[in-house]
Amino acid sequence: METEDLLKGKKILAVDDEQDILDTLLELLDMCNVDTADSFEKAKELLEKNYYDIAILDIMGVKGYDLLEIAKNRNIPALMLTAHALTEEDLKRSIKEGASYFVPKDEIDKIHLFIQDVLEAKDKKRNVWLKWYERLASFWDRRFGERWREKDKEFWDSLIKY
Repeated sequence: METEDLLKGKKILAVDDEQDILDTLLELLDMCNVDTADSFEKAKELLEKNYYDIAILDIMGVKGYDLLEIAKNRNIPALMLTAHALTEEDLKRSIKEGASYFVPKDEIDKIHLFIQDVLEAKDKKRNVWLKWYERLASFWDRRFGERWREKDKEFWDSLIKY
């Protein structure tokens, strides 16, 4: 199925304190019904009153981890999109706290593929982190060094198992 067909009409919440990021997401996801929020308060209100197929959450500036908790409690998959929290610690924290994906803003132009990965994994009850690793391993290798997973091999091996 074409990505655009899969995403057509999906209800998405995009949260970021940078308007240019929200504008980019609106443009890239024009086949979806996208609500935007530029603050924690607005995002919290929208998450609590609406159902979304997925929430795209910035970490810094909008209390992304607090929003992740709300999304998780409402059974809304959350994709963490960040430019400043690109650390091994934030990556692991996002996973442990229930995020469905973790994406650097440098890769925003592929957001439709990442959302597709989350929705397909949810629908087929598959491990989305396999697809995440397949798509973004080279980014993380460049960012953290090729042996970054060895620091916590057991965690990473269990996360990206088939």
